[in-house]
Amino acid sequence: MKMTDIPFGLTDWAAVEPTEHPGTTGKAIWRTRQLGEIRVRLVEYTPGYLADHWCQKGHILLCLEGRLETELADGRRYTLTPGVSYQVADGAEPHRSATAVGAKLFIVD
Repeated sequence: MKMTDIPFGLTDWAAVEPTEHPGTTGKAIWRTRQLGEIRVRLVEYTPGYLADHWCQKGHILLCLEGRLETELADGRRYTLTPGVSYQVADGAEPHRSATAVGAKLFIVD
């Protein structure tokens, strides 16, 4: 990731317009900023959320609240709790997310 042409700035996440993205069950609520080629998001998953696809996009993801279950296409599973992050490259390992209790994440991709 190369960060260029991004002037210093602040983001008041409460002022960023949310968008809803339904999963197979539940929904994700995104607050998104596009900074050059980098997308930065504050994402909230409702309880019972299950992604409707296997994601192949690279991310750096930090769990802020709740509990997120991440499954890789090869069957490995990981649990994120507040303060735990993961990172994965574009096209490296397909993954999908689910949460029984809900989760709030900060994501850079």
